[in-house]
Amino acid sequence: MKKISMKNLQRWVASSSALAVFLVGSAFAAGGDVKLKPANVNMNDKASLQRGAKLFTDYCLSCHSAKFVRFNRVAEDLDLTEEQVMNNLNNIGAKFGSTMNNTMTKEYAKQTFGAVPPDLSLVGRSRGSDWLYTYMTGFYADSVRPTGFNNVAFKDVGMPNVMWQLQGTQKAVIDDHGKVTDLQLVEEGSMSKQEFDVAMRDLVNFLAYMSEPRQEERKIIGIWVLLFLSLLFVLSYALKKEYWKDVPH
Repeated sequence: MKKISMKNLQRWVASSSALAVFLVGSAFAAGGDVKLKPANVNMNDKASLQRGAKLFTDYCLSCHSAKFVRFNRVAEDLDLTEEQVMNNLNNIGAKFGSTMNNTMTKEYAKQTFGAVPPDLSLVGRSRGSDWLYTYMTGFYADSVRPTGFNNVAFKDVGMPNVMWQLQGTQKAVIDDHGKVTDLQLVEEGSMSKQEFDVAMRDLVNFLAYMSEPRQEERKIIGIWVLLFLSLLFVLSYALKKEYWKDVPH
């Protein structure tokens, strides 16, 4: 999978000081009443999570960090070996037990982007999977914007469309009220539309996993707790009837 170099990324964003708002504070802020597309993430789909981890480390980790997530934990949860993680996911030269912190300094980030790109460890919980999927598939060409792109989920977004080589270029269909009603592919990328949609679901799946690695285990424990409480209620009610049957009314 082809990577986007930092040099090209800098060329896109260094053209305007308007990028001082680049994903700071209200990173990934929602864009009004946009209709969200269902991401249909599945934490039990290890293959999807593995593909999403590859996309994250190739396209996101150069600028963003995931400081609450460790490479060895990803290996354990995603059924990967240390060798697979170090050879395929660790592009920053970190140790196997290290967290996913990129090597970009805050000073360099501010100089290049105007602001420090936010950590993505918890973005799956703060924004939700459907919003992230809509956002990642919602870039369209906009010559007015410094990066040349806008986004249906985040109007006037500062983040460049780092996936454009995979997705291609979309144009917005705008109604009489200036609202984007549809997106049409005008230039094909290295992936078909279906392939790109699957890839973004994989990426969002991994982002959702990072935000709460044990969420599937938590759900299973919750079911067992409810079953236990139900059984305890039945036994407690039977015990109550046994104690009170000899009490005169």
